[in-house]
Amino acid sequence: MTADHPDATFFRSLEQKLHRPEIRRSPDTVRTLLADDFVEFGSSGTVYDKASIVEALAGESAVEAALVPVVHDFAVQLLGSDAVLVTYRSSRHRSDGTVERTTLRSSIWTLIDNRWQMLFHQGTVVPFP
Repeated sequence: MTADHPDATFFRSLEQKLHRPEIRRSPDTVRTLLADDFVEFGSSGTVYDKASIVEALAGESAVEAALVPVVHDFAVQLLGSDAVLVTYRSSRHRSDGTVERTTLRSSIWTLIDNRWQMLFHQGTVVPFP
């Protein structure tokens, strides 16, 4: 990562860790990826803090956790020397390959104690025409 160009591959990897079932269902791993002051505005309209999202992800069924989204249009914008904004579109597909849901997503990652952690996340469902 340079001062003007954050490493998109690095941040995509961090972001997509939280899509993987084995990570989502591991409270300790999720806690290391989220900042203590983490807030999420979920696609359902629910507002989560760190404790509630760790609990919600750990309680996902195996079927829910296995629905790994496909990521499109991934972009990273530098907000400061220790913060980046990640934006992308994610699609969840049914078993027949058709799109079940598309969501616009944004996250703010911040450098805390020499480790990148997610401070904020928002998901907004894109309505089907």
